[in-house]
Amino acid sequence: MNLNQIHNVYFIGIGGIGMSALARYFMAANKNVAGYDKTKTEITDALEALGASIHFIDDYTDISAQYFNSQETLVVYTPAIPKDHGELNYFFNNGFKVLKRSEVLGLITQNTICLAVAGTHGKTTTTSILGHLLNECDVEMTAFLGGISENYNSNLIQNGNKVSVVEADEFDRSFLTLSPDYACITSMDADHLDIYGNAEHLKESFVSFSKKLKPKGKFFIKKGLPLDGITYAIEDDADYIAKNITIENGTYVFDVQTPNQNIQNLKFNLPGRHNLSNALIALAMAVEFGCSPIRLASALASYKGVKRRFTYQIKTDDLIFIDDYAHHPEEINAVHQAVREMYPNQKVLAIFQPHLFSRTKDFADEFASSLEKFDQVLLLDIYPARELPIEGVNSQWLLDKIDNPNKKLITKSDIVKEIQKSDIKVIITIGAGDIGAEVKNIKENLSIAS
Repeated sequence: MNLNQIHNVYFIGIGGIGMSALARYFMAANKNVAGYDKTKTEITDALEALGASIHFIDDYTDISAQYFNSQETLVVYTPAIPKDHGELNYFFNNGFKVLKRSEVLGLITQNTICLAVAGTHGKTTTTSILGHLLNECDVEMTAFLGGISENYNSNLIQNGNKVSVVEADEFDRSFLTLSPDYACITSMDADHLDIYGNAEHLKESFVSFSKKLKPKGKFFIKKGLPLDGITYAIEDDADYIAKNITIENGTYVFDVQTPNQNIQNLKFNLPGRHNLSNALIALAMAVEFGCSPIRLASALASYKGVKRRFTYQIKTDDLIFIDDYAHHPEEINAVHQAVREMYPNQKVLAIFQPHLFSRTKDFADEFASSLEKFDQVLLLDIYPARELPIEGVNSQWLLDKIDNPNKKLITKSDIVKEIQKSDIKVIITIGAGDIGAEVKNIKENLSIAS
C-alpha cells in the first residue's frame, strides 16, 4: 500500500496510546484524521485540539462523508476493539483498506532505518529514552511512543523521517510486522497468556521477532536472556556495562563500559535499577547507531521520563505521591525496589488496580508476593479492559493471598479517605487501568490536606 495515495485516515480506538501516536503522525503529514473511541479522555481532547474529528458512539452515520471514499481512506483499528464493533464491520464489509495499528506502523517504518524496542517490560521508557537521545543528537527521526513523554508532552517525537524508533509490542504478535535495522529485547517474562497460552509460546514469538532483523542489522539482548546478540547488564560482564553506580540527590551517576571505550560520569534522573537498565540499552543502541558519547551524556541527563512511569505527583519533605503504570508482578517488584532505594527509611502505601481477569488469574501468587512487600496495601477491583469476568477471579480472591496484615479492598471513591486515614507519607498508585484517571483528584486532595 502506498500511504502517499491516502488522504483520509479513520481510527477505531483513536484514544489508545499507540493509536493516538499514529493519529498525530498522520496529522503532521497533512492527512485528514478522524476516529471513534468509547470514552472521552485527555488524549482525545488533545487530538481534537490538533484538529481530529472524534465521536464516542459506535455509529458509522456519525462519520464525515469524506471518509466514505474507499480509494482515499485508510481505516486503522486496535485489536482491543471487539469483533462485533459496528463501525469496524461496516468498513470490513464495504471494500475499505482496514489495517491493524501494528500493520500501519510496519508500513511507515519499512522505508526508514528502524530501531525497535521489544520486551514484556520497559518498552515505553526505553523507546522514549532512545527517541530523546537521537533527537538531541539531531538525528532525522520519528519516535512512536506508548506513553506521554515528559520532555515533549506527546507520544510522538518528530524531527524527520529517515529514522524511526518504535515499540515492538508482543501483544497479539504485533511486533512480527516490523523488520528493524536495530532491535533489542529488554525482558521475556511470561505475560499475555490469554494470547499465547503458555510462556514457551511467548518465548518462541520473541525468537521469531529476533529473526525479523534486516541483513547486517544489530540485535541487543539483556544478559541472561536465551538469545545471542550484543549484551548489556548492570554491574555484570557484558558488551555494555553500567558500573560505578552512585546516587546523588536522587540522580544516578554512573559509568558505561562499551566494547571500545569507557563513558564516565553519566547522569540519569529516573529511580530504580530497571530504569537504569532501560537507559543503558537505549544508550547502547544510540552508540552503535553512531551518536557522539559527549552529546549522548548531555541528552541522557536532560531526560525527564514518561507520564505514569514512577511519576512524582507530590514531592515534599512531608509527603511523596508517585504514580506508576506497573501491571505485572515483575513491574511491581521493580517499582518496590525503586521506592525503597529512594526512601529507605520510610513506610510505603501502595494502591493497586489489577488489570485483566486473565492476568490476575495467571499470576495471582506472584501479584500477592510483590504487593505484600509494601507496608500497607489498598486493592481496587479488577479493571476488565477487553475481557469478560472469570468465575472465582476477583480482587477479594487476590487480597486473601496477600500475606500482609495492613491490606484492604476498597472502591475508587474511597482512595482519598483511606490515604488520609493512614500515617504513611510515601504513597504510590499502581496499575494500567483507569486508576490513572484518579490521580488528579488524589493529588488535589492530598495537596490541600498537607
